[in-house]
Amino acid sequence: MSETLPSLAEIDAEIRQLQLAMPGSELHGGLSGWLAGGGDDVPGWLAPVLADAAAPAPSPGSALDRLRMATAAQLEDRDFAFALLLPDDAQPLAVRSAALFDWCRGFLGGFGLAAGARPSLSDEGGEALADLARLAAAQPDADAEEDAGEEDALAEIEEFVRVAVLLLHGDATLGPRHRKRLN
Repeated sequence: MSETLPSLAEIDAEIRQLQLAMPGSELHGGLSGWLAGGGDDVPGWLAPVLADAAAPAPSPGSALDRLRMATAAQLEDRDFAFALLLPDDAQPLAVRSAALFDWCRGFLGGFGLAAGARPSLSDEGGEALADLARLAAAQPDADAEEDAGEEDALAEIEEFVRVAVLLLHGDATLGPRHRKRLN
């Protein structure tokens, strides 16, 4: 069983304390992209993920440190237990969809920093990355009616993103790791 992610409220509070200029969902997307793209799982992960050498390393045991450990464990989990750090279902649909799009923007940044400009991806991985880029460019419809159809659509998109991340992690991190062991 994978580790549980800290709450979004815990992450947002630590982000405010560190005066980082991004929401918690986007930061988790960046960390996830960094790790999925082959970036190092290290306590000082903020600096490379934010592309800011002056970014502080999260304190041991802090919410951001626990976020790194849980995310890394979930990506490696053989039961595909990876989860996105997003607002809970009590939040309005527009808030949750905006957070998902922020998450995707963060993921693309982190993945690009770790994997480089031309990562070696399967055809499915390339399609998944392109789909995540389309989601990252999307904007929530503030006038959307909150109905079961819209809720179902958001849940399907979240599941797609989760599976796409696992596919990209397999292509960019697990595949090269296994090929290296074989050689």
